[in-house]
Amino acid sequence: MTAILILSTAPTRAEAERIAEALVAEKLAACVQLSPIDSIYRWEGAIERAPEVRLAIKTRAELAATVEARITALHSYDVPEIVMLPISGGSSAYLDWIVAETE
Repeated sequence: MTAILILSTAPTRAEAERIAEALVAEKLAACVQLSPIDSIYRWEGAIERAPEVRLAIKTRAELAATVEARITALHSYDVPEIVMLPISGGSSAYLDWIVAETE
């Protein structure tokens, strides 16, 4: 089992909570942490600035494609941020908990 961290953003707290609750309820994520952030990015040729909510999603690598599809289905953005990072180490008890909560 390889644990991963998937990062995404949402335009509002309500949308971030809706995505997070769906992922946890469907056992696609063990935990989703939400944090307010400010983003500066280029979109359709213009530099944009917007408040967003970052989702830090803890799951198993085996679920990555399913989590990506679920985020895409629930998201209001045309191109939602979905970045997957391997977790190379950590507390074995915590990593075991991720597995247990996503099986």
